[in-house]
Amino acid sequence: MIADVSKSDKIVVEKSTVPVKTAEAIEKILTHNSKGINFQILSNPEFLAEGTAIQDLFNPDRVLIGGRETPEGNKAVQALKDVYAHWVPEDRILTTNLWSAELSKLAANAFLAQRISSVNAMSALCEATGADVTQVSYAVGKDTRIGPKFLNASVGFGGSCFQKDILNLVYICECNGLPEVAEYWKQVIKINDYQKNRFVNRVVSSMFNTVSNKKIAILGFAFKKDTGDTRETPAIDVCKGLLGDKARLSIFDPQVTVDQIKRDLTMKKFDWDHPLHLQPMSPTTVKQVTCVWDAYEATKDAHGICILTEWDEFKNLDFKRIYDNMQKPAFVFDGRNIVNVDQLREIGFIVYSIGKPLDAWLKDMPAVA
Repeated sequence: MIADVSKSDKIVVEKSTVPVKTAEAIEKILTHNSKGINFQILSNPEFLAEGTAIQDLFNPDRVLIGGRETPEGNKAVQALKDVYAHWVPEDRILTTNLWSAELSKLAANAFLAQRISSVNAMSALCEATGADVTQVSYAVGKDTRIGPKFLNASVGFGGSCFQKDILNLVYICECNGLPEVAEYWKQVIKINDYQKNRFVNRVVSSMFNTVSNKKIAILGFAFKKDTGDTRETPAIDVCKGLLGDKARLSIFDPQVTVDQIKRDLTMKKFDWDHPLHLQPMSPTTVKQVTCVWDAYEATKDAHGICILTEWDEFKNLDFKRIYDNMQKPAFVFDGRNIVNVDQLREIGFIVYSIGKPLDAWLKDMPAVA
């Protein structure tokens, strides 16, 4: 389309996260349809995070521009650099070759996901030994070579980028004859799936090895707070796992619509040979799910609560009121480590918080395999 309408030389900027060498494909298509017009292709991946996109745009860690290392390519890179220079300090505008820019975006997301899977792997060990993952990650993050970000243990990572980009990386590695490297990155996703599976198993085993016909309140469905995005959210797999044992779910999320939740739970998911990646819900199973617009309504008469998104409002709930209106024993399974465990135990809850020392009840009921 660009070739069809272009009447003068053009700089074409690739913004999306794409497989390495996509720019080369665009370049070939444009060149073969050029009609004498010159095209320069630049790779300029965006590093904006949902919930902080405007802030990330105005004050980026870095801007990355990749282009051909030719006089024409360098000129095109400089033209885009001049646009960003209006508000981004020059030392934060990095220039590379085309392939490095494309790969850097995939690598950045893979490294971030890897950190989450690493701390989640440690959380399992912490529970087994009585260590506290919050204390461990704080101590580790104090090392300036590592830093404190992306070291919060949780039920798992979600979002549209991490899994997609890692699978992209895996594919590229396999295509380039690097099966060991591909397997390394695949393990990041496998640990993420393991963490979701482990969470479901903990819920089921703690509640006398069955959640059949028990009401479980799901607080949070988005993959992270301050967004209504549910793409690859851990909540989907956790809910499907609980529904597989015939639990009755009452779901509340401040921003995700009822239609979106039902759509996510009925959609067939890509199977990574994992027990939680179930078939679409049957109409009967759909009846086991209700969506409400209030945390207190969701938790009323519930046997257990699963916190799956770290919404700030969940930290300030009146848990005494919630406890009084729940079935007993009352369970809280904190998939984001946002509640005060000691306070909730004082109220009377049996609390499971990922990577935290287990109370006596949970020790007596080890997670099922």
